[in-house]
Amino acid sequence: MQPKSWIQLSPIDHCIVTLRRYAPGEVIECNAGSAPLVVRQDIPAGHKIAITARQPGEEVFKYGWPIGVASHPIVRGDHIHDHNLRCEHVLDYTELASQTPSPPEPVSGRTFQGFVRSHGGVGTRNYIAVISTVNCSANVSNAVAKHFDSDALRDFPNVDGVVAFKHDSGCGMAYEGIKHRTLSRVLGGIAKHPNIAAYVLIGLGCEQNTLGHLQKHQKLVLLPGMQWHSTDGATHARDVPVLSIQDMGGTRATIRRGVELVRELLPQVNALQRTTVPASALVLATKCGGSDGYSGITANPALGVAADQVVACGGTAILSETTELYGAEQLFTKRAQSEAVARKLLDKIQWWRDYTAHYGEDIDNNPSIGNKAGGLTTIVEKSLGAASKGGSTALQGVFEYAEAIQTKGLVIMDSPGFDPVCVTGMVASGANVVVFTTGRGSCFGCKPAPSIKVATNTSLFERMPDDMDLNMGTILQDESIQQAGSRLFDAILDTASGKKTKSELLGYGDDEFTPWAIGPTL
Repeated sequence: MQPKSWIQLSPIDHCIVTLRRYAPGEVIECNAGSAPLVVRQDIPAGHKIAITARQPGEEVFKYGWPIGVASHPIVRGDHIHDHNLRCEHVLDYTELASQTPSPPEPVSGRTFQGFVRSHGGVGTRNYIAVISTVNCSANVSNAVAKHFDSDALRDFPNVDGVVAFKHDSGCGMAYEGIKHRTLSRVLGGIAKHPNIAAYVLIGLGCEQNTLGHLQKHQKLVLLPGMQWHSTDGATHARDVPVLSIQDMGGTRATIRRGVELVRELLPQVNALQRTTVPASALVLATKCGGSDGYSGITANPALGVAADQVVACGGTAILSETTELYGAEQLFTKRAQSEAVARKLLDKIQWWRDYTAHYGEDIDNNPSIGNKAGGLTTIVEKSLGAASKGGSTALQGVFEYAEAIQTKGLVIMDSPGFDPVCVTGMVASGANVVVFTTGRGSCFGCKPAPSIKVATNTSLFERMPDDMDLNMGTILQDESIQQAGSRLFDAILDTASGKKTKSELLGYGDDEFTPWAIGPTL
């Protein structure tokens, strides 16, 4: 059978997407009854070829939706890209919650092996965290964690690692201002994350994001059953181990004490065991990065199928990257479970338009250079492909960045599209598994949650075998999106049960923790 060399995603589209490079003069028989299409320029794989002439100002359709308007005359066989297509999108406040789908047919019997936490949630990993409240204590926190390399953990097979959560903030910000509140939510979310079995807090002592503030406002306690001993010999069964560099007597003394505390916690964390739990305990973070022209055709819709299966099992699927939903927001506002949820999403997108405009920029500055090289032209085109990660179920809620998510079903968490910032927020919100699709070849991990890397095309999967867990380029050959999505869902369950992802085997995840530094630095 002749392999496909192009695809038309909707019968009303004005373009086809190439599945290989086309040279000028090549002839394509694309529509029965129409004249053969003669390619007019050199067109890379993943890019768009016009099959219908468009005049300046006329809309150009892909996925059955307008992705922009022609900025110059476009004739059949032309390469459609940023030289002749521009973004022109208006938010639609009509028909909110007008097409809310019925709940999916419940699925029972799907399970994984997880760590059941008495404080709520189920862990897919079993980490100890060393959490820095401020950049000034980042070096000390990192030194404590680095002390426990693989050799130091050889006798603790049930401990996935000791991780330092360090960042570049914690001071130079208004007390209880937006930056302070956001950072507090992120650090609190990590401390209470189901993949974190125990943790130590380390601060400098004079920062704005004080140890006491974080403990009080995030209601931080040790997990039941955990205990540690203070320097005076007292046993603490509920209080969080808290170290202030200034009070401890400096860097070396704090590192020594931090190492002692982690040593005390290690055997207690190692004693925790995986048990069989229902798939309803999954909280799935969905992300695309390094996207290309195939992202919205293969990996993203397959992830949407897997997200639907998570929801059908009673779990939660998180869609984020608000800046990369612009242009596709109507797909969610129409299927929101209420008008209030739909309006909250529109309000978030309007906030982003105002926010970027304040700096003289525009949301359509995204796609990136790499995205455009891969065939994506406008943010609307990118968003329509990215939106397919959200599957087909009703939108149940819209949440703040790193806000704790208890809602079941499909939800959206507000965030930038930048990979580490976006995923950090979803993980801090409670995601215990991440699926990350890529067409160009992103390298990524985000401890404490495992990240499954999914290639949109076979060429990438074969070119970066050490980084890619799954290949969705098979959809361009003989596998249906439904079959690929089910295969991905099975991989999610395996990963949740402890199977290491490629990014975990490579050691990714220590440096990708990046809280959103929204607001002024003072």
